[in-house]
Amino acid sequence: MLPAGTPAHRRGPVVERVTNWSLRHRAAAILGWLALVALAWAVGAFAPGTDARSHPAGDAGTGQAVLDRQPTREPFWENVLVQPRSPAATADLVTTLTTSGAAADTHSQVSADRRSELVTFRITGTGAEIRASLAKATAAVDAVAARHPGVRLAQAGDLSVSGAVDKSIKEDIGRSEARSLPITVLILLVVFGSLVAAAVPVLLAGTAVFAAFGFLSVVDNWIPVNSATSAITLLIGMAVGVDYSLFFLRRVREERAHGVDESIRIAARTSGHVIVVSGLTVVLCVTGLLFTGLDNLQGLTAGTILVVGLAVLAAVTVLPATLSLLGSRVDRGRIPWLGRRRTRSRFWAGVATVVTRRPVLWSGLATALLVLLTLPALGMRLQDPAPTESLPRSIPVIDAAVRMQEAFPGVTMPAHVVLWNTRGGPVDTPVLRRAIGELTAEVPRPAVVVPVGQALVVRIPLGGTGNDEAASRTLTTLRETLLPRTVGRVDGVGYAVAGRTAEAHDFTAQVLDRAPYTFGFILLLAFVLLLVVFRSVAVPVVSILLNLLSAGAAYGVLTLVFQDGFLAPLLGFTPYGGVLGWLPMFLFVLLFGLSTDYHVFILSRIRERRLSGTPVRQAIVEGTASSSGVVTSAALIMTGVFSVFLSLAAIEYKMLGLGMAFAILLDATIVRGVLLPAALALFGDRLWREKTVETLKAPSRTLHLS
Repeated sequence: MLPAGTPAHRRGPVVERVTNWSLRHRAAAILGWLALVALAWAVGAFAPGTDARSHPAGDAGTGQAVLDRQPTREPFWENVLVQPRSPAATADLVTTLTTSGAAADTHSQVSADRRSELVTFRITGTGAEIRASLAKATAAVDAVAARHPGVRLAQAGDLSVSGAVDKSIKEDIGRSEARSLPITVLILLVVFGSLVAAAVPVLLAGTAVFAAFGFLSVVDNWIPVNSATSAITLLIGMAVGVDYSLFFLRRVREERAHGVDESIRIAARTSGHVIVVSGLTVVLCVTGLLFTGLDNLQGLTAGTILVVGLAVLAAVTVLPATLSLLGSRVDRGRIPWLGRRRTRSRFWAGVATVVTRRPVLWSGLATALLVLLTLPALGMRLQDPAPTESLPRSIPVIDAAVRMQEAFPGVTMPAHVVLWNTRGGPVDTPVLRRAIGELTAEVPRPAVVVPVGQALVVRIPLGGTGNDEAASRTLTTLRETLLPRTVGRVDGVGYAVAGRTAEAHDFTAQVLDRAPYTFGFILLLAFVLLLVVFRSVAVPVVSILLNLLSAGAAYGVLTLVFQDGFLAPLLGFTPYGGVLGWLPMFLFVLLFGLSTDYHVFILSRIRERRLSGTPVRQAIVEGTASSSGVVTSAALIMTGVFSVFLSLAAIEYKMLGLGMAFAILLDATIVRGVLLPAALALFGDRLWREKTVETLKAPSRTLHLS
């Protein structure tokens, strides 16, 4: 107990004290937040530094590290498909490319069916000259195509394909930004029925995301931050930022009878504490990705930690100050028939009433449904898509690459066999050249030997699409059989296989190898956190089982839709027979963190009523009725934000969007609205017994954990 006369603003836990400070210093809290956002922008815009490079995993990483140490970089190669085969057009193309000065080392090959020809050339120049040379070469190809209207000349290669991918990613990120905001605002208008109340969460989430991007620009000096990190940071930031504001603002509305500032203090003691616990859980869960040892997931981790941490900070500092400043004006701009001030959901009260009357039946039905949805995941195959599988063929370069793959399998994604002298110095010797000849004689497609500094790179087409099972088998044969019995016999020569196929293969292999550590960390962390919050062993056990069912169902739907092709025409993609390698683990980590928002929020409301003496079944019904409405609203916002990814071009984003949207919606409805009340009813008082004993000894602490 605090001594008599202790000022009110010094009582209570940290969250309440921080909120009290914000209420007493509203201008400082608001201006301080704006200053932090401005500082983040300034630091990101003007801080010097260079972007950190990502290093591939495994054998591919070894090969890339050797190339990075060379004084020169590996040259870029482009291909031009000539269909139908035309000696005149091919001769014209080779001559035009050579005289342009943009191409060198031009050579050609004919397809097995003799209907197509492929012209391959090296882009000349270094540094900034390379892009100019690519533009010249492309113009030369277009000029030859105009002179031979009956022949298709389609260009795709190292630079043109990567350029198409980069352009598509930028366009996708722009579309996600433009589409996620209107969806969020629309849902908030329905929830609150007020323009001002809907604007507050959006502004807070938007400024948190803006600040996170500024700080990420600094983090990028040490940790690789790629386009996927930017897109996911944006969506997670908007989702959790709006959710946290929604939780807080709805509780303030419920307690409005106590006055503006007092209702904010009550919200800080209840929803504010839940927000901090939820944010901390997300942050700690996402650190589980570090167990993979993959540096491109480090950027993803850093972006999530930054944006979630800033969203929590905004929710307990600037949000209370803003609501205090607005007062009753937060309901300005009311829209008729929307956002009625209900503190109790009739729908979820009815569902909880039905479920708690027959908990065995309903828990069995809900569990059976989730297990049924999980079954397709038993056949999940982890495989990253090749660029030709990731993007639609409506992009000309992708269409060209697909046509090349059909006529010359593996040519657009060759293996890069890196050879170096293990004793230092040049590696190129007559003995090694003979060994390379033996190696290339055993591969079905012509190989190219390229000097890179003191090393050599042998570009060998693997066949297939580049990332499919056929390419993986060829890669394994190359690594385990062909290389050891050819160049591996040359004394003092080291070798490693790099390239897109090898990088994707080694990345997935390392994800699978480290997955048990990540999953184990997340499960242990979730158990400990919920044990600390609720001080009951049964609560974390039930919570973890429910989360596992949610994740399993999401995996099953991902496999059914993207690997097996169910709904593919509706969602606008072509299945390639696999699921993105890192997605299941990332989905597991993020879902465990985000679902804690809903779980802690609902359980806290139920426990409030149970510890006040309400019978168990009634406490479950009333707690669910008072919390599931806001949880459903928050889930709809997250679902809407992540569903935006379904409209983007890249299949990776579609997978992420469907996986997260489905998992969150399922978690907030079937799991939290049906299965959780049924499980709580089955346990009855045994679920709270450990906590109730402690509460009788120290009742003053219960509000702080609600």
